[in-house]
Amino acid sequence: MEQKISIKNLNVSIGKNHILKNISLEIPPNQITVILGPSGCGKTTLMKCLNRLIDLEENAAISGSILLDHQDILNTRSGLPEIRKKMGLLSQRPYPLPMNIFDNIAYGMRINGTRNRNVLREKVTHYLKQVNLWEEVKDRLKEPASSLSIGQQQRLCLARGLAVEPEIILADEPTSSLDPLSSAAIEKKFIQLKEDYTIVMVTHILRQAKRMADYVIFMYLGEVIECGKADQFFSDPQQEKTKEYIMGTFN
Repeated sequence: MEQKISIKNLNVSIGKNHILKNISLEIPPNQITVILGPSGCGKTTLMKCLNRLIDLEENAAISGSILLDHQDILNTRSGLPEIRKKMGLLSQRPYPLPMNIFDNIAYGMRINGTRNRNVLREKVTHYLKQVNLWEEVKDRLKEPASSLSIGQQQRLCLARGLAVEPEIILADEPTSSLDPLSSAAIEKKFIQLKEDYTIVMVTHILRQAKRMADYVIFMYLGEVIECGKADQFFSDPQQEKTKEYIMGTFN
């Protein structure tokens, strides 16, 4: 299988802290790749590298390469908006734009040149339905997005990201601030979306990883300890640290 993302010898330091150490990975297309590991192991930094948000960090030193469809996105100064458009990021906590529900979805489409009101209305409806939010908000489209519950806001942010037609969904602990019902809704939607998107998700919840992952990457202290298909990873881990983490005896 040809890989969607190929990371080779990635090193990231911020100031004197060496955060990512010689990371080399292959991320398969149209699957859910889950990045596991304790807090502070470099998971979020790796996600920031994937859509070049790492550029916003002061005193960041980066080496290596990240190939997206054979293009090295790490060693280019051009096309950053296009790179970030290809990789939509869903954060731990939802950050709706300070505007109404309709305009939250339409905003990115307008930036990318869609102006026709009928087309915008049709697409906003489509993406709200795609995240199972339409029935809840169809009579509230002119209300501020901040009036929605946290779980609804997270689904709104997912719809906003999908509306710019990315190829990859990056999700950094996307259910950590949600109630169980909202978490289940996001999980179910991701499993459906992988038919059309490549999904890379950070979580520290083992149960969630077991429910969702097709492929797993386990990180510790800035290094990849083990990675592989989810079935094998959870049933027959090869590294002692991985076994300890899965068994809950990790120190």
